[in-house]
Amino acid sequence: MKVESIFERLPKKKITRKGFLKLCGIGAGSLMLNNALFKFAFGKEEISTGRTVKKIKGLHDLVVAKGDDPYLMTMKAMEAIGGMDKFVKKNSVVLIKPNIGWDRTPEQAANTNPQVVGALVDMCFNSGAKRVNVFDNPCNDPKRCYKNSGIEKIAKEKGANVYSPDDWNVVKARFDYQSPMEGWPVFRDALECDTFINVPVLKHHRLAGLTLSMKNLMGVCSGNRGLIHFDMGIKLAHLTDFIKPDLAVIDAYRVLKKNGPTGGNLEDVVDMKTLIVGTDPVLCDSYACVLMGVEPLSVSYVDYAVKHDLGKGDYAEIAKADILTIKV
Repeated sequence: MKVESIFERLPKKKITRKGFLKLCGIGAGSLMLNNALFKFAFGKEEISTGRTVKKIKGLHDLVVAKGDDPYLMTMKAMEAIGGMDKFVKKNSVVLIKPNIGWDRTPEQAANTNPQVVGALVDMCFNSGAKRVNVFDNPCNDPKRCYKNSGIEKIAKEKGANVYSPDDWNVVKARFDYQSPMEGWPVFRDALECDTFINVPVLKHHRLAGLTLSMKNLMGVCSGNRGLIHFDMGIKLAHLTDFIKPDLAVIDAYRVLKKNGPTGGNLEDVVDMKTLIVGTDPVLCDSYACVLMGVEPLSVSYVDYAVKHDLGKGDYAEIAKADILTIKV
């Protein structure tokens, strides 16, 4: 369409000086916005060397809670490890990263139990958090995943900011060692938070063996995440080293024992009614392996993380760990 024809279609209305200035202001604002977006999209790529490790120590290496109420189990497990105040400070920004990857209900156990997420949101705000973000990068339709998992509803009711991250709002990962994750786009909000709480659901995974806390971190990545499954062990270990989550809370209340990660058949789900909390993601994942009857070092990313001193994970280390088991 020609420019002349556009102006011919405009209403023949006299423009006052005030109206003219208003139009100029709108035009200038639009130009500034477009310029900012242009710079963001085509300017120099932002890079990050990852989150800064805080080295927060709990009162125990692991706390394992067993009971019938996942909300109460989460509360009691956090109390036993030292309380949320150890991890969340006043006016801080917290990211709670559950698994919301699949269009499944809580009973199907493909996503994190919503009651676990709800308890964590409550505790973060009770500890003085300014904002609590909850997100994942789902494999199925995000709106359906967020709704049918039950996580969106409970987290929003408790005041959390629940959203789908934007693929443009990323930074590129930079490592001080050679890594296949070099340059991978990671969502900015996963890095620009004061506290990172990783909340996976324990389940079978046909490629990885098991979904554990390190595997759950794939949800902070943009780009073609399917490629992470190639050489998965080293990639997930390096991603864990990059994100440096402050706390792992593994939901093993309902567990998908086979046909993961998607599941869908209730016959594949067993009630373990267990929750694992700790600050060492490798130790948490290793204990979860034992719970599933799997040799920890047979899971590629656990094996790689142990070999490169990213955490404790073989049977000997698990046996020596200070593990408190509580019944709720």
